[in-house]
Amino acid sequence: MKSKIILFVLGLFSQISFGQTAGEKLIHGKIIVESGNAAGVSIVNLVNEKSATSDGNGDFYILAKADDLLVFSSVNLEYYRRLIEKEDLKPDVLIIKMIAKTTELDEVIVNKRSKINAVALGISPKGIVQRTRAEKRLYAANSMPVAALINLMSGRTEMLKKEIEVEKKELLLAKIGNLYSDEYFVNTLKVPSEYIKGFQYYIVESERFTTIFKSKNKINIELVMVELAVEYNAIIAAGNK
Repeated sequence: MKSKIILFVLGLFSQISFGQTAGEKLIHGKIIVESGNAAGVSIVNLVNEKSATSDGNGDFYILAKADDLLVFSSVNLEYYRRLIEKEDLKPDVLIIKMIAKTTELDEVIVNKRSKINAVALGISPKGIVQRTRAEKRLYAANSMPVAALINLMSGRTEMLKKEIEVEKKELLLAKIGNLYSDEYFVNTLKVPSEYIKGFQYYIVESERFTTIFKSKNKINIELVMVELAVEYNAIIAAGNK
């Protein structure tokens, strides 16, 4: 009888460990922002594809191991990446310091010569491809044939592609935050104020919304947002039963 119990316990532990990569640890992290809100920050582990969201105090929990890459994104905070090292797995709480975003004007016209730009002044060549930070990293990784092969085999190329997708969602979240106020989500879409950020993350994961958003047709964008708000509110209602 005792041997059967021992075998059962060993089997149980093997099942638990099977779904977890060797060396992984449940990290307790805390996001600190000098002037800003650390709540609702999206954390994604680009290696094991686990994700988490910080609570009202900036605390979060996520599975990770040494050499995993964590990406932190928020509408109000600067994009941040953290390569997990062995030392990061030792403390009880991993401190992550993030910086609040500064509001920048898209364009400032100082005179009627609005066509004056870097290309017109000869600073940048005409037809140059403008890449984001993540796209530049992927381009650099594949710029040399040997390096491209090594990065492909090591999985770094795939990781960089995931970074680009996360970056695109972060930029879309920022645009949504700039175009629509909290009052719009509460009064028009009837999304509870405490769920606004969650709804924003919900819609950027929708392929239907991202496709319509690219069209820049405000009426169609808001129609889709209304439909998604109905779906999201139904999810909230089901979860509160």
